Formats: sequence, C-alpha cells, structure tokens
Amino acid sequence: MLLTPFPEERLDPRVKRTRALIENTFNHLLEEKGFSAITVQDITSHAEINRATFYAHYADKFALFESILRARFRAEMDRRTLRTCTYDSHNLNALMETVCDFVALSASNCKGNDAQFEAIVEAQVRQQVQAILEHWAGQIWPEDPSFNKDRSTAATWAIYGLAQQWSQIKPQQRQPSSQFTKRVLPMALALLHAEPQTISQVG
Repeated sequence: MLLTPFPEERLDPRVKRTRALIENTFNHLLEEKGFSAITVQDITSHAEINRATFYAHYADKFALFESILRARFRAEMDRRTLRTCTYDSHNLNALMETVCDFVALSASNCKGNDAQFEAIVEAQVRQQVQAILEHWAGQIWPEDPSFNKDRSTAATWAIYGLAQQWSQIKPQQRQPSSQFTKRVLPMALALLHAEPQTISQVG
C-alpha cells in the first residue's frame, strides 16, 4: 500500500458520527454557498453543534475540506485498485481518468467559480497522484531514484493540468474522460520515461 491509513479509520464510532454530521453539513453548504462564503459559524449552526465540538475535530474549514477530499480521492483510487497495482500504461490511463472524473465531479458540487476551492482540490489530488507516480517511476527507473521525483512531479502537473482543462469544457461538449485520457496518455508516458537531460532542457 502506497499511502498509510488515515487515523479516521480507527476512530471511536461516536467521533465518526460527529465527523459525518459535520462533513455532510459542509457538503450541503458547499453546494448552496460555495467554499469561500462558508464560515465555521455556518457549519455549526446548520449541524446544531457548538464551536468547541467543531474545533475538537478540525482546526478550521480548510482542514475539514482537505480531510474530505483526501478520503474521497483515496476511495476512488482504491475502487480502481490504483494504490496497490504495478505500473503499466493501462494503469496510468486509469489514474488519469480517475483524476479527470474527480476534478469534474468536485467542481460540480461547489456553487460558482471558487478559486480557494480549486486550489485545495488541486493540492490534495496532486499530492496523492505524485505519491503513486513516484512509486511507479521507481519501477521504471530503479537505478535512478534521485531523478524519479522530477519525473513524477512533471507528470503530475501535466495530468492535473490536462484534467482541469478537460473539466472546464461544458459537459455536453467535452469527450468522455475515457476517450480524452487515451488521447493525451502519450504526454504522461513521455514524461515518466523521459531521460534526465530531456526534462532539464524544458523551458
């Protein structure tokens, strides 16, 4: 397993119920108001809990949203067994498709265009994608661990950027994610298989 289990998996059932209430309330507000407009007071009022209860579980609304995103994206990767599989082009394509679908779905669950929302989604998705790509790069280039972080970083940015570009096209006008990722897969493959001098010369 590439990523260690999150502490939430071992929480007391009462804590899980409280967190589920907070997260469900947040998700409802996200659709209603957008991330930037949500306050902790909004969350506690709608959930009918006090602020001390909220802060016993999350440092602020950013920590809450980050926790939700981590768990959701990890669940999507696990559904496609991406955190435990070995590297090949099929699995890379599946990872790219997962990112596309997740970014598009996340955007549809937030009211309006919200820069803070998009930045948090990007950070959480990129972190988990890069962990997988670094592991895969080690399978491709076991003799070159020092450069694998550069390869995986470049590929991660490319994959996320392509997914974001695709997700911003109106749903009725864009290709299905499965078709889109097959078309752009060679770009990610080229970055993961690039020689050190190739990436160093970019830009």
